[in-house]
Amino acid sequence: MHEQFNFIIEILGTISFAMSGSFAAMQRRFDPFGVVIIAFITSVGGGTVRDLLLDVPVFWMHDLTMCSVIFVTAIFSMIFKSIEKNFQVTLFIFDSFGLGLFTIIGLQKGLNANLHPVICIVLGTITGCFGGIIRDILLNKIPLIFRKEIYATACIIGGSVFLLLAKFTTLTYSFVQVLTILLIVAIRTLAVKYHWEMPKFYVGKENSEM
Repeated sequence: MHEQFNFIIEILGTISFAMSGSFAAMQRRFDPFGVVIIAFITSVGGGTVRDLLLDVPVFWMHDLTMCSVIFVTAIFSMIFKSIEKNFQVTLFIFDSFGLGLFTIIGLQKGLNANLHPVICIVLGTITGCFGGIIRDILLNKIPLIFRKEIYATACIIGGSVFLLLAKFTTLTYSFVQVLTILLIVAIRTLAVKYHWEMPKFYVGKENSEM
C-alpha cells in the first residue's frame, strides 16, 4: 500500500513539474523541442541529484514510465496553452504542488536509506528545488531559491513537520504525507499572497568599490 501511494505521489509530482517546466519554457517562446527538454529537466533534475548523492541508480534511467509521463504532459501543456491565458498563475500552481510532492519523495528516499532526519530533510529539499534551479538557469533567470521568495524554506518547514508527525503522532503515514504536501503548498501560496520574504543581504556601494 505504501509503495503504491508513493508511486502515485511521484507520478503527480512529475506531472506538476513537467507542467511547470513546460509553461516556463512557453513563456520564453521556446519551440516544442525546447518545451519538452525544459519539462524533462524540471521533472528529473532534483531526483537525479538526490540519487547521485545516495549513490543509487538514477530513477528515470531504468524505468521509461517517468519519461513517458513527462513527454505526454509536455504535449498536453502545449495544447492546453491555447485556452490558458494566465501563464504566471498556472506556472505557480504546478510549481508549488511539484515542490510539495517531490519534497515528500526525497524525504522518503532518505528514510528508506536510514539516514539522519536532518539529511532526510536536505534530500527532500534537493528533490523539490533542484529541478526548478536548473530550469531557471537554462531560462536565464535567477532561480527562485536564490531570491527573496519563500521557496526552500517551505520544504524545510514541511519536511520537519512531516518527521515530527510521523514519529510522535498516531496519524496514518499516508495522511501525514498528504498533510505535509498541502502545508508546503499553503506556505508558498501565503508567502506570495502576503509578500513574506527572507531577509535580504547586500553589499553597500562603498564596500562594493573596495
